[in-house]
Amino acid sequence: MSEYFVYMMTNKGRTTLYIGVTNSLVRRVSEHRRGETPGFSTRYNTNRLVCYERFNDVRDAIAREKQLKGWSRSKKEALINAMNPQWTDMAVVVLGLGEAPSTQWEERRRGSVGDPSTGSG
Repeated sequence: MSEYFVYMMTNKGRTTLYIGVTNSLVRRVSEHRRGETPGFSTRYNTNRLVCYERFNDVRDAIAREKQLKGWSRSKKEALINAMNPQWTDMAVVVLGLGEAPSTQWEERRRGSVGDPSTGSG
């Protein structure tokens, strides 16, 4: 029996939400984390899994993805809060993946990449 997933990813600051559908949640989240999803997801570094739903029929999964994408930000947040109130990275807790990698700009903010005072970059 096939499984399909509708999932929501966010970035470290929780400022952006990405909604997608896949037949392999572990593979797809790993792709997000490695920056292998060109476009919106890579540009906004949505690499933390905060919500997902499982379906047996791909048509149901696609319909749900479209429904969620049509929702307001507040309604999406309410769904995440109902399933994952702490906005925990479910890729770590549920899927057993490591922590989401830091982005280059996050490293720069900490002064460890491209900062002449640290000798790196």
